[in-house]
Amino acid sequence: MPLRLPNKLPAIDFLKKENIFVLDELRASTQDIRPLRICILNLMPLKITTETDLIRLLSNSPLQLELHLMKVKAHTSKNTPVEHMKAFYRDFEAMRDEKFDGMIITGAPVEHLDFREVTYWDEMMEIMDWCRTHVTSTLYICWAAQAGLFHYYGIPKYPLPEKMFGIFPQTPTDASLPLFRGFDDKFNMPHSRHSEIRREDLRRCPGLRIIAESEMSGVSMVMGREGREIFITGHSEYSPMTLDTEYRRDLGKGLPIHVPYNYYYDDDPAHGVKVSWRAHANLLFTNWLNYYVYQETPFDINQIH
Repeated sequence: MPLRLPNKLPAIDFLKKENIFVLDELRASTQDIRPLRICILNLMPLKITTETDLIRLLSNSPLQLELHLMKVKAHTSKNTPVEHMKAFYRDFEAMRDEKFDGMIITGAPVEHLDFREVTYWDEMMEIMDWCRTHVTSTLYICWAAQAGLFHYYGIPKYPLPEKMFGIFPQTPTDASLPLFRGFDDKFNMPHSRHSEIRREDLRRCPGLRIIAESEMSGVSMVMGREGREIFITGHSEYSPMTLDTEYRRDLGKGLPIHVPYNYYYDDDPAHGVKVSWRAHANLLFTNWLNYYVYQETPFDINQIH
C-alpha cells in the first residue's frame, strides 16, 4: 500500500521518479481504509531532504500511512522556504489533542550545546512527554535519541575527540527481536555526530535495553518501554550522497574532517560512494511499522495512552 501525503508535498514528485507508490490526499480520500497516522517532528535544517529520505523508507511497508509534519514553535527554519513550512507543517500546539500510531523525531544540528541551552528545549520536553500518552511507538534519531535518553532516563551525552563519521558495522544484541527480523548477523549504519552515549550509563538503567552496538561507533540502538521508545544514534535514513555532501561542506568551511569511514570505494572520494546500508535501513523501518506500530496500536486511535 502507498503513503498518503499532503497534496503537492515536494517528496511526491521525487519519489514517483523512483517508482515509489505514493498517494496525495485527494486520491486517498476515495479509499475506505484506516491508515496509520505517522507524525514526523523534523528538526533537521534541510527539511525537504529529510522528509524525502524518511518517506522513501516508510513507503516500503504494505501498510497505508497518513503522514503529518510537526515543527517546534520556538525555532524558525533558515534553510527551508517559509512557504513550504506554512503549507505542510503545523506547530505542536495545533496538534497536541491528536493521537498518532507512530512518530519519528529527527536529529538536529545542536549537539554542541548542553540540552538546556537549546532554544526549544522546553518545547522538546513537552513534546517528548506528550509522545508517551499520544503515540504508540516513537523513533528518536541521532540528537533526538540523545535528547530522549537524557530527558526520560537521565543518560548524559559526552563530546567525542573527533567526529564519528562514516558507515559502521553494527551487531544486534538480541537477534530474536521483531525489529531485527530478516537482518544479517551484522548490518551497516551511517553515523555523523560529535558526541556519544555510553554503554555503562545505559546498563545502569533498568528501563533500557541496548539492542545494537558496534566496537567502532559504540551504542547504536536502545529500546525503552518494550518498543514504545526506540533510540537510534545513527542515520539509517540517510540517502547515498548525504555523507558526501557533509564531507565536502566541512572541507569547504576549513573544518577538521576526515574521509568518512567505509563510505567511498577505496576510501577515495574520486571513486564514488559504496552504498552498504540501504537494504537494512528499509527493513528496519518496515519492521518498526509492522511489529511496533501496526500490531500494537489500537483500532480506535483514541484509545492510545
